Amino acid sequence: MEKSLESLMKMSKKRNYRALRIKRAIRNGILYGLALVGFISIIFYIFSGIKKVKEKNEQIFIVTTRPEMTVDLLTPNEFSRPQLALEKVNAIVVHYTANPGTTAAQNRSYFEGLKDTGLTHASSHFIIGLDGEIIQCIPTSEQCYASNDRNADSVSIECCIPDDTGKFNDSTYQSCVYLCAWLCGRFNLDPSVDIIRHYDITGKDCPKYFVEHPAAWTKFVEDVKTYIKNNGQYVNKNYYSSGTSGTDSTGN
Repeated sequence: MEKSLESLMKMSKKRNYRALRIKRAIRNGILYGLALVGFISIIFYIFSGIKKVKEKNEQIFIVTTRPEMTVDLLTPNEFSRPQLALEKVNAIVVHYTANPGTTAAQNRSYFEGLKDTGLTHASSHFIIGLDGEIIQCIPTSEQCYASNDRNADSVSIECCIPDDTGKFNDSTYQSCVYLCAWLCGRFNLDPSVDIIRHYDITGKDCPKYFVEHPAAWTKFVEDVKTYIKNNGQYVNKNYYSSGTSGTDSTGN
């Protein structure tokens, strides 16, 4: 009888010990599981942070909204639209028309007429009129005849002027600021160094007012930078190369 009782007590102790081990195993399993979840969460948080930093580093701050413009491309011809490929844009060149009082449309017509007259080789990607209107004459994937040795790697903007001073009126000035700001984003350019005057290439007195008043040119570039700061947004650095249209199907 005593042996049976003793056996029962031993069996009970074994069962209790086994149950305790099971409880400990379950508890340890829960603790290990929580620790693993915590570790995974920390790793995820770290990699998420790295990814966000990487994504931010892969972004650029640009103006993505294209200025309102009329795309009225010149007829292909050897004198004003030679259809030579513009492989890479490294600069924006600002010009003035040097014919006071004429409109953007009139200057575009002059470029178009060269196919018939053959008087010279001349054209521009964009012309900005006295009312701030913008006409695109040449696709940005093609060279124009405006900036001499820089035709092969630059986009040119001709600006209409109201008088012989060569100074842009406010409408022309503001449209030029906007267009330059947008083009800087379109081609990943730095406005501080990549917006230049025709003068900076050849020494020609063009654009006249900005050559004669260097401080006014410095202010113009600063105005472009301010426009980008106030109107830009962060986008992926491949925003345009990923298929987003720069102008439209004809203006590139």
